[in-house]
Amino acid sequence: MELYLLRHGIAEARLPGRPDEKRELTPKGRERLRLVLDVARNAEVGPSLILSSPYPRAAQTAEMAARILNCKQPVALTDALLPGASPEAVWHEIRAHRTEKALLLAGHEPLLGRTASFLLGAASVQVELKKGALLALDIDRFDAQPRARLRWLLTAKLAAAGQRR
Repeated sequence: MELYLLRHGIAEARLPGRPDEKRELTPKGRERLRLVLDVARNAEVGPSLILSSPYPRAAQTAEMAARILNCKQPVALTDALLPGASPEAVWHEIRAHRTEKALLLAGHEPLLGRTASFLLGAASVQVELKKGALLALDIDRFDAQPRARLRWLLTAKLAAAGQRR
């Protein structure tokens, strides 16, 4: 399986009295995310299914990915991608969708970075996904303990630099 971890784009600032789970993408967040997703589309990234945290900023990110990457299935929301979830819960969700050719997960840090480390079998390795970053992994086995291979990592900064050429 091709597995993609996509951190949500830049979101609205935290404001007193406004719950974190209500924050949405900003116009700048959408634009930078579009740059990453355009590069991914040109690299033939084509998820057969997209799973997302139910928080608006992640769900909006997932919907943009579905549109730009031409995913035919509707985005599915899962609590396994909420900020407070565990990498083990994410692995359980991935295993539940093991028949998919390519799966994209849209969510939050530090969960996605911790999940990447867990999937790579290197819990002591620190993986940080910047806002709008896309990480590609390959998974061949779906045993109780994961073992993924890192393919590439694309940040919004790299995508923007490629556009300026």
